[in-house]
Formats: sequence, structure tokens, C-alpha cells
Amino acid sequence: MSISAPATYDRAGIERALLTDGFTVLKGAFTAEWADRMREDIEGAFAEASGREGGTVGRGPNRYYVEIHPEQFRGFLDIVSHPWFQAVCQTILGPDYQVVELGFDIPFAGAQDQPWHRDFPSPPETYEGHRLTSLAFNLTAVDTTEDMGPLEIAPGTQWEPGRDFDHQMFPPRSDFPRYQELAQPKLPQRGDMTARSALTLHRGTANRSPLSRPVLVVGVDAPGAGHDEFHDLAMTRPYWETIPEKVRGHLLGRVVDRLEPIVQQHTIEGLVMGE
Repeated sequence: MSISAPATYDRAGIERALLTDGFTVLKGAFTAEWADRMREDIEGAFAEASGREGGTVGRGPNRYYVEIHPEQFRGFLDIVSHPWFQAVCQTILGPDYQVVELGFDIPFAGAQDQPWHRDFPSPPETYEGHRLTSLAFNLTAVDTTEDMGPLEIAPGTQWEPGRDFDHQMFPPRSDFPRYQELAQPKLPQRGDMTARSALTLHRGTANRSPLSRPVLVVGVDAPGAGHDEFHDLAMTRPYWETIPEKVRGHLLGRVVDRLEPIVQQHTIEGLVMGE
């Protein structure tokens, strides 16, 4: 479980990192064994989802995204209860932050470089008001090496309006050299937890290893950000009743009698065919 849970964290440092680079990390938030269990759950969920229509969505050649229900992942409550996760959310998104997404990306061997992109258009609150209204937390299921297609980010680009981007998400290829000059590859290890603005321009790089690189994704919004329309968190009532009250209030999901398989909705068109 958690191995890095002091009572307080440097909130000024968290804010500085996310408002400048658009990225921050807590090394060793969980044990490597915890991450190994996460990988078991990811691989099981992928096997189930890949066997039905609409269970996975492509994010480029040999690269897939799958959204899952919290009950499919044994470590969900460990993450959303973690003091650092809560501190980051409260610092950037405010006390009423909402968890709206749980899923994972898997770049398999042979995955290619993605185009530089952000995960959705920038809202006026960000490009005019200089305020972040969403965060993406990532937890790697493997020890990332340079040949495994690590994520690259272009620090500071969360503030670019992007109104002229294709779909307001994909900058023109003529700008790619500038982003490549800024690029920082991220090499997280099992147990690390990272947080980033999904508006910071980023890309998955080519996986030249024979191994897959599964990464868990937890999406969090400030109230009114609206990204819940792309997702469908659902929990059965028995599971819901096990969730601590202080965590329950931050989960923007449905309580249902029976879980239904998720048909993926968060398609990023420019990544489906690796354009």
C-alpha cells in the first residue's frame, strides 16, 4: 500500500510545479508490490475489454485506452484516499474536486510516436483566467525505461490557448520542432504517482522494447469542468457503502444495482489512426 504519506505536503511546491511545468511527481507513493497487483488488474480488464465491441479505443498503432469501473481495480481507494493525491487536488482544483475518470493506457511493443496533443480543448478559465480546472494522475505498472515509449511533455504549454489547433487539441506539425526542443521524457518507476495538466502538450513515444507499458489514469475535475460527460464512473451500492464518507463526496459517479461493461466514449480522433 502507501509508503509515502506524511501528514502534510509542500502545497506551494505542488502549485509551482503544475503552474510552470504542468507536471509533478511523488516518488514511492506505493510499493512495487502494490504496482504489481495493479498490473494484474489492468491485464485482466484489458483481456475482458478486448473481447467485446467498444471495449477498447485506439490511441495510435499498438496503443489502447480502456476505461474501467472502480470495482475492477483493487487499489482505487488507495489512490483517492492518498494524502498527496488529496493535497494536489485541493491545491489546484479546490476543496470540491471531483474524480470523473478511471482507466488505463497500454502502448504495446511497436507503438509509434504520437503527434503532440492535449487531451481536450483548453477552456476560457485556463487560457484567459490562468486557472487549471482538471488534472490527470498517472501510475505506471512497470519500471519505465527509455526504450519503452515513455511519455514526453512540453513544459509550460498548458497555457497556450490552442484555439487554432486542429480540434483545439492538435497543434500544427510546423510547431513540432519547438515542442521537441522543450520535450522532457518521463521515466516513472513502479509505485510512483504523477499529476499533470491534460492541457500540457504531450505525446507517447515509440515503444522499441518487446514489453508493454501499462499506465493507470485517474481524471479529476474542478466543479463545472464538464469532463464527466466523456466518462461513466459507476459503483454498486455494496461497494459504495465501503467508501469513506470524506472520499465518497469527491466521486462523480452513479450508484447502480449491477455494473454494465463500459463502451468507451473518450475517443481522441487524431490518435485513433496514429495521424
